[in-house]
Amino acid sequence: MDVMKEAKPSFYIKYILPKLLHNRVVHFLGFGHRLSFDPIPFEMQRLRCKCNFHALKFIPKIQRAAGLMVMRMREKDRRWGAEFSGEDTNDNGTVSLMKGLHMLVDAENIENSDSKQSGVKYLGLHLRFEIDMVAYSLCEFGGGDAEQQELEAYRKVHFPTLTTYMDNGRLPSAAQLREEGKCPLTPEEAVLMLVALGFKRGTRIFLAGAHIYGGQSRMSAVTSLYPNLVTKEDLLSPKELEPFLNKYSQLAALDFIGCTAADVFAMTDSGSQLASLVSGFRIYFGDGLLPTIRPNKRRLASIFSKNMTIEWEEFSERVRKAVNESKRVLVRPVARSVYRHPRCSECMCIINSTHEKAM
Repeated sequence: MDVMKEAKPSFYIKYILPKLLHNRVVHFLGFGHRLSFDPIPFEMQRLRCKCNFHALKFIPKIQRAAGLMVMRMREKDRRWGAEFSGEDTNDNGTVSLMKGLHMLVDAENIENSDSKQSGVKYLGLHLRFEIDMVAYSLCEFGGGDAEQQELEAYRKVHFPTLTTYMDNGRLPSAAQLREEGKCPLTPEEAVLMLVALGFKRGTRIFLAGAHIYGGQSRMSAVTSLYPNLVTKEDLLSPKELEPFLNKYSQLAALDFIGCTAADVFAMTDSGSQLASLVSGFRIYFGDGLLPTIRPNKRRLASIFSKNMTIEWEEFSERVRKAVNESKRVLVRPVARSVYRHPRCSECMCIINSTHEKAM
């Protein structure tokens, strides 16, 4: 049964409950965020929180593979260069996070990879720059006519309504979108941000995501500055990856765990579902103390537009300031997801600056 997005509880009582009582089971199509977040009874939100953060458990093959990934990210091996350098981590948050990770991965592997034992840390990075995001954004990324033609062809197939609006001149220009911070960060912009924040060349980076638009040529700026950047395909052998071939949700689960376990997590699009869920999990089990970089794209767009006219020190200082302004963990805004914003009375009780989980 297909259910409208953000449906109220009354809808489920009127239409879903009778079917459930009659058939004893209901299959929902595309259930993400089908139930609204407000106004919802306190106990229902509390149950929602407990299910998301305590009932979540992956099947054994995902746990085993994810445990191997995290262990290999942290192990001291000659294939890695210098140790992590950049953002400081909070040990208290890391200890709390490790407790949450025991539910997600193979316990033996995660214990072997505990950063407090190995001393090796890494950065999780989610580059949301696949062709669907790039095409849907309506932005331009320096590829000229060839890029515009390719993206327009993709939109005609996958986003026909968007193409109609464009033809009718009912959408803002690419320049306006970029100025308003509505364009996804390119890999080149992401690497500029990381360098400005102080992440050194030897930083270990776990890269999550599917196929980056532009392929290796687009990623060359990242890999040339950060040679210790790896993906799940680099960390796992073909035989270890074989059980996940063409199983995209399970592959996404590996990315989720790889980013969640990181000492620092950086996203390039705060609206991304994967990045938001990783951030929420880290807030909940890390007590809101684990470093998570959520760039303010509007602020960064202004800074990037002037990067050819200002000195590097000033550029770096502006980037740091823009990122620091968005690092604070806020109480859940009204009608926003408890999965993405678990800091609320229904999920994390805020008492004297400490956080107690809904148990």
